Amino acid sequence: MSNTSTYPLRLPRSVKLAVEKLAKEEGVSLNQFVATAVAEKLTAINTANFFADRKSRADFEAFRRILTREGGQLPREDDELPI
Repeated sequence: MSNTSTYPLRLPRSVKLAVEKLAKEEGVSLNQFVATAVAEKLTAINTANFFADRKSRADFEAFRRILTREGGQLPREDDELPI
């Protein structure tokens, strides 16, 4: 059983020519180029949705209290990042 399916894709000629050129420059097939582009777009959308969901659950008032709280210790003299 195959993990792939087919989908007839209609592209404007100018887009298809540009994609063919880029795919050739990348050394991949047109199909592989389009599949990778779709996967990248899905990843970008999923990442944006992830952060939007996290933002909607954030407690900004608690965050502000943490940032402005009293106390703590000043950094030690040797508490530095290496250069």
